[in-house]
Amino acid sequence: MKHITNYKPSDFAELLNVSVKTLQRWDREGILHAKRTPTNRRYYTYDQYLKFKGLDNHVDRKIVIYSRASTNNQKDDLANQIEFLKNFANAKGIIVDEVIKDIGSGLNYNRKKWNKLLEECMENKIDSILVTHKDRFIRFGFEWFERFIGKFNTKIIVVNNESLSSQEELVQDIISILHVFSCRIYGLRKYKKKIKEDKEIEESIQN
Repeated sequence: MKHITNYKPSDFAELLNVSVKTLQRWDREGILHAKRTPTNRRYYTYDQYLKFKGLDNHVDRKIVIYSRASTNNQKDDLANQIEFLKNFANAKGIIVDEVIKDIGSGLNYNRKKWNKLLEECMENKIDSILVTHKDRFIRFGFEWFERFIGKFNTKIIVVNNESLSSQEELVQDIISILHVFSCRIYGLRKYKKKIKEDKEIEESIQN
């Protein structure tokens, strides 16, 4: 599949995790030539990214169903998500290549299956990800991750079945957030005297 996505030098530098000055130097040295518009503006293509990273530009890209529940006790919820998404895919004529069942909080960014999925997006292996709701993919920051994997031409298709967005799980996540902050506040109170004695710590908290 040929990609037509073009990147400004600043966006391409961010994609490669280098500076724009590095790109300019690579252009001069012939390491990675920038392309030019008719008005002589520099740009880069997605194919250049794949070639530079040593990735195969002609691999078959997968369509993946991603389902998630917070605990093993919610296996029925996982099954309902998968059934709903399979029915959606069949109705749209979409062929699903893989079904991912993930267990973990939507607040947890260290889920192994989820991180592996992101890595495959960056390796040009994923065409589309089907989810029943944004919070099945990630509880907060969905739009950021959507833009991020979009740089690798991967789409997240949110089918938006509200009945499969667990309100109970949302409450649990909110409680987890409150617990973390309450522990931090308690910790600050506990060490308040010590903090006051240490001017450097006190100033860093105030700033």
